[in-house]
Amino acid sequence: MRASLPGADANVPNSVLRVLSDNQGALCHLTLQYIDWLALQLLPDTAETEWLDRHGQIWLVNADGSTGRKLASLSHGQASFTATVDGTVIPAGTQLQSGVNLPSDYASPNTVVAFETLADVVASAVAPVVGDIRALDAGSFGNLPADSMLTMPAPIPGVDQTATVVSLTGGTDDETDEELRARILRRIRQPPMGGAAYDYEAWALAVPGVTRAWAAPKEMGVGTVTVRFLMDDLRADNDGWPEPEDIVAVADYIDQKRPVAVKDCYVVAPIKQFIDITIDQLVPDTEEVHAEIEQSLRDMLFAKAAPGQTIFASWVSYAIMSAPSVVAFKLVTTDDYVMMSAGHMAVLGTIYYPP
Repeated sequence: MRASLPGADANVPNSVLRVLSDNQGALCHLTLQYIDWLALQLLPDTAETEWLDRHGQIWLVNADGSTGRKLASLSHGQASFTATVDGTVIPAGTQLQSGVNLPSDYASPNTVVAFETLADVVASAVAPVVGDIRALDAGSFGNLPADSMLTMPAPIPGVDQTATVVSLTGGTDDETDEELRARILRRIRQPPMGGAAYDYEAWALAVPGVTRAWAAPKEMGVGTVTVRFLMDDLRADNDGWPEPEDIVAVADYIDQKRPVAVKDCYVVAPIKQFIDITIDQLVPDTEEVHAEIEQSLRDMLFAKAAPGQTIFASWVSYAIMSAPSVVAFKLVTTDDYVMMSAGHMAVLGTIYYPP
C-alpha cells in the first residue's frame, strides 16, 4: 500500500487504508487456503468424498457396467405364504414390510424395509408355498434372518397377512470411501496387463460385495489361475466367507474378462483354519480388556491373513499388546500358525484365559 500510495500510512487504526489492507490480506489468505485444499483433492489418496467419486468415475468400471463407487444393491430371496382359502393368488408386486419379530441382536431391529413379490404366488391352505421376493430399498438392512416375519400393508382376502422369510441375502451398502480409495490406488499402481494375477483380483473386486481377493497362477497346473475372495461386510455373520451364489457371480464376471489363452480359472472360497490363542497373566484381566484384545486380533488378521499365509506368533503378540488397556501378558501359544494348504486361511477361533 505504501509503495502504491506514496505518503500514505496503513498503520493508522480504523483508517480507510488500514481497512483496505486488512481485506486484501484476508482475501489472499483465503485464496491460498483454497489452493491448499484443492491440492489435496487433485490426488485420490487425499481426496474427499465428492472428488474421490470423480476419480472413481475416471478409473474404475464395475461388474454391473457402472463406473466409480459400487452402489448399494437390493436383497433378494424367498418367503413362504399360506392361505385361508385354497388357491388364492398373491399377485406379482404385492408389497410386504419387515420390522416385526426380528432378533434382538439384529443390526437394525426397528428398521422397516419394504419388499415385493416377483411373480404370482398361488397360496395353499394345506401347506406354505414359497415365492420369490426382493427389497424395494437397496442396502444391507434388507438381509433378514430366516423365519423373520413380513406383513402385508394391504391385506389380500383369503391369504394370511403375514409371510415368513426363507432367505433374504445379497443386499449390500454403498462402497465406503476407504474401500473406493483402495481400488482406485490399486488401479493406478497396477494398470491392466491382459491377465496378470492382480488383474484377476481387480475383476473380483469389481463385483458388488467383494472386499478382498487373491489370485494364484499355476496353482492347479500350467495355464490355470485360482481366485479366492471374501465379502467381509455382506457375509459378516460367516467371517466374510462367500456363499455358492457369490462364487458363481464372481466366476461369471471373470470369465467375461479373462484371456482366452488361460486354460482354466478356478474361483473358490478360502478354507477356514481356526487359530486358538491362550493368554496368561493378563493385566488387567477384565471383560473389557478381553473385548479389546479380540478386536485387535481381528484387525490384525484382516490386514495380514491371506490364503496360505502363515500367522506368526510375533504378529499375535503385537496385536495383543496394541489393545489400548493391556499392560502385561504372557502368550502361551508361541508357535507360528502354519496354514494346512495354499487354500487355507486363518480365522480367529477361541481365546483362552487360564485362571
